[in-house]
Amino acid sequence: MKNQINSLRPARSLKQGLTLVALATAAFMAGPTQASSHREAPFITTSPKVDATDFYMFMSYETGRADYVTMIANYAPLQDAYGGPNYFALDPDALYEIHLDSNGDAKEDLTFQFRFKNTLKSITRRVGDKDVAIPLVQNGTISSVNDAKSNLRETYTVDVVRGERRTGTHTQLTGKNGTTFDKPMDNIGTKTIPDYPGYAAQHVYEVTMPGCAMPAKVFVGQRKDPFAVNLGAIFDNVNAPLSVITDRKFIGAAKSTIDDKNVTTMAVEVHKSCLVASGETVIGGWTTASVRQARMLSAKPKSGHKTTDVNGGAWLQVSRLGQPLVNEVVIGLPDKDKFNGSEPKGDAQFATYVTNPTLPGFLEDTLAIPGTAPKNLPRTDLVTVFLTGIPGVNQPKNVVGSEMLRLNTAIAPVAEAMQNRLGIMGSLRDGGTDFSGFPNGRRPKDDVVDVSISAMMGALCMANGEGTNTLGLGATCKPSNVPLGKTSLELHDAVDQAAISLLPGFPYLFQPLPGAK
Repeated sequence: MKNQINSLRPARSLKQGLTLVALATAAFMAGPTQASSHREAPFITTSPKVDATDFYMFMSYETGRADYVTMIANYAPLQDAYGGPNYFALDPDALYEIHLDSNGDAKEDLTFQFRFKNTLKSITRRVGDKDVAIPLVQNGTISSVNDAKSNLRETYTVDVVRGERRTGTHTQLTGKNGTTFDKPMDNIGTKTIPDYPGYAAQHVYEVTMPGCAMPAKVFVGQRKDPFAVNLGAIFDNVNAPLSVITDRKFIGAAKSTIDDKNVTTMAVEVHKSCLVASGETVIGGWTTASVRQARMLSAKPKSGHKTTDVNGGAWLQVSRLGQPLVNEVVIGLPDKDKFNGSEPKGDAQFATYVTNPTLPGFLEDTLAIPGTAPKNLPRTDLVTVFLTGIPGVNQPKNVVGSEMLRLNTAIAPVAEAMQNRLGIMGSLRDGGTDFSGFPNGRRPKDDVVDVSISAMMGALCMANGEGTNTLGLGATCKPSNVPLGKTSLELHDAVDQAAISLLPGFPYLFQPLPGAK
């Protein structure tokens, strides 16, 4: 693979990529900030159930699953494990989607649509001569799918749409009991659900995907938030000493602010042969959430109804996430909601935010390192890596520049213990062979924050020798005034993403924290 990197062909459609310089460069321009989309736009702060926090797409590294692709979309950020009595059921009036572009044209070719239904069972207890509805979502110990002691049943279906997301051909994922699947209850605590790992495992379904000869898997449920970041210090004008974030020995010096939070995961694992187009090995992916255009509150809600609102009209997209960091730290405040409602094919409208980014200068000022903001504008190196994909690594044959994760399904996965925490950049720096990580897709242990900080200071150009153009990133790859030189590779946020706990296989993300132990 290293020889392949050094003999890359010139980037395709670079001029087009520059005019569409949308937001994929964000992951490198972002610098030391959160790489999860927690509350990133004004409107989405009012609707946490449809707030996408992270999107992962990678070749499955579970033993025996090397030809499968895992896609994980996380929603509903900052869940406190003790958040009862209602906890964090997803919105039955929303449409959650994972989109795949299989031919590089910035349009979805395959979409997985998740729809939820929350059924209140209205369990009662006899009090005197009356049957009275209980106030909790559980009526004792829970151990099985759709347990009789559960007062709320959360189910979902997954439509498989081929073509345009609203007008394409619809089929459904099907399990041994049909097209409806159960979501496990959130982890209320060890007295309510004594064996949560065993209980959750009952909700991993092997499914048939129409048009695919190989079986797939699906899981929806609460997980421990897999992202590690120090949010308080980051948003406080990067309140961290330069001597710390430039020294490798402090990579894990700080504790992740969200280490005690859960999220809700939608995960699908599909054989790669069912995702790629003929003659192509690269796929692009992103997740969105949409709600109905009209919402009316009922003055007299009926007993047993899930909410007091009535929804109708066309679907309106309110959340979008492909590459990490985009909406938080690249898109200007006036356009954050606009970006959440946009599609990759329209990313040209946001070009100025990336061709003339504000964040590098901000970091230069707040970290007191004058002269370090790259002067090679527009950033052709970042455009190639994130808008079009790296030629010879994860660039489609006929690519249209757009913001999404891109994954080459022909590059074999690397076992978790052997993964380089800095993905491709780390392998170039260390002389390694792990090219199955960020920005070639994104795995849970890829430290995208550290990659972002380092690449902002020119690390991509210096990863295989200072000033060496190893990735076909263009003649202006090296920033014109970066005195840090190779030390730029040592920049980090003092929180080690690679130290998180994971499961050895699907759905990979760790068990959610319990409300009480």
